[in-house]
Amino acid sequence: MTLKPLKDRVVAVVEKPLEKTKSGILLGEAKEKPAYAVVESVGPDVSSVKKGDKIVYKEYSTTNIKIDDTDYIILKEEDVLATM
Repeated sequence: MTLKPLKDRVVAVVEKPLEKTKSGILLGEAKEKPAYAVVESVGPDVSSVKKGDKIVYKEYSTTNIKIDDTDYIILKEEDVLATM
C-alpha cells in the first residue's frame, strides 16, 4: 500500500533507534523516539524535500500511522526542520 500525500504534506518512514553500535556494544532501550525519518513520498506542492531525503522534523506535529509493521509519519512541509 502506497500513501499519496496531498498538497504540502510529506510521508516519511520513521527510523528505528540503534540497538547496537558499529563496534558491537548493545544499547539500552531509548527513552525518546528519534525525530528523524526518510521521506517516502511528497505532495504536489512540496518543493524543499524529495523522496529518499533524511529529514529532522517537529516531533509533536505529525500524524503517525503503522502499515505492515512499518511506522510512517505524515507532516506538513513547514514542519520539516532540516535534511541530513
